[in-house]
Amino acid sequence: MSNHSGESAQASEEDGPRILIVGPSWVGDMVMAQSLLMTLKRQMPNCIIDVLGPKWSAPIIHRMPEARQALTLDVGHGESGLRTRWQLARRLKGEYDRAIVLPRSLKSALVPFFARIPVRVGFTGEQRYGVINRRRTLDKTVLDQTVKRFVSLGLSQSGAPEHIPFPSLRIDSDNQQLLKQRFNLPDRGVIGMMPGAEYGPAKQWPLDYFHALARQLVEQGKHVVVLGGPKDHPAGARIAENLPNVHNLCGETRLEDAVDLLALCDQVVSNDSGLMHVAASVGTHIQALYGSSSPHYTPPLTSNADIHWLNLDCSPCFKRVCPLGHTNCLKQMPVARIESAIKQYEVGR
Repeated sequence: MSNHSGESAQASEEDGPRILIVGPSWVGDMVMAQSLLMTLKRQMPNCIIDVLGPKWSAPIIHRMPEARQALTLDVGHGESGLRTRWQLARRLKGEYDRAIVLPRSLKSALVPFFARIPVRVGFTGEQRYGVINRRRTLDKTVLDQTVKRFVSLGLSQSGAPEHIPFPSLRIDSDNQQLLKQRFNLPDRGVIGMMPGAEYGPAKQWPLDYFHALARQLVEQGKHVVVLGGPKDHPAGARIAENLPNVHNLCGETRLEDAVDLLALCDQVVSNDSGLMHVAASVGTHIQALYGSSSPHYTPPLTSNADIHWLNLDCSPCFKRVCPLGHTNCLKQMPVARIESAIKQYEVGR
């Protein structure tokens, strides 16, 4: 279990309800979950909020001022981890008044159930009757975005939320300075690129396009940082190939470092991915590239973005791999379009 120490941890636990949020399993969704935390704090300023999530998620939760601490489950993706969940639940008995379970799976609701948290809120799904005792029906026409679904679970009544606060992760300026020195980055003129998409290749703009765009940006005097996990390192190497001032940092940084590096960037060019939502949460301008997914369903939660989506007849298919075999929704999105949008934003600043 990982605890987050800080001023928020010193708050009097007698002041308000104690709430456990069971968070989602994807980076972008965990960032969007902050909108729920912000909503709860607006409704109940003195409430105490802890967030339970996968082990990787602690650095993101620690950057949410509304969260007192991060509780982590060291369970692999897709595993039930029944014993691990039971052991954690035993330690949490009597600690919370309410749990809000964001995922719709049965296993995600087990810790609050085993811990006997009195009120357990979540959407009906996977035979969770009894395990979730304040069930909500998910109307996908009303709650047509992931963030709306999350925030709605914090409201007293079902329905679409009237107001959705945008996530705002804390930036560690000291760590940011260390990263600038470590990677020899300038104060200005840094463009981020996020070529990965954990979901699948139908969400990934071609690497040759990223490389061509990086070449043009470097020729204009920019530095380019490519961010992602270890699996994205070969993609970063392709983008940086034979180009000066293109830094392939995929797999070279921690998740919390990515938060601070994205805050350093003037703009980022990103597929619909978790790091896109991180960039939105630190206020960096986003060139958001959508292929098989839809900006109507998982938009970057910011007013500081350009959305690039061709909206072809076959879009959005929400498939991991293009079912038609051509991925035209991304291949027909030219480099010139993104470069022009980057320049337009610079001129308008």
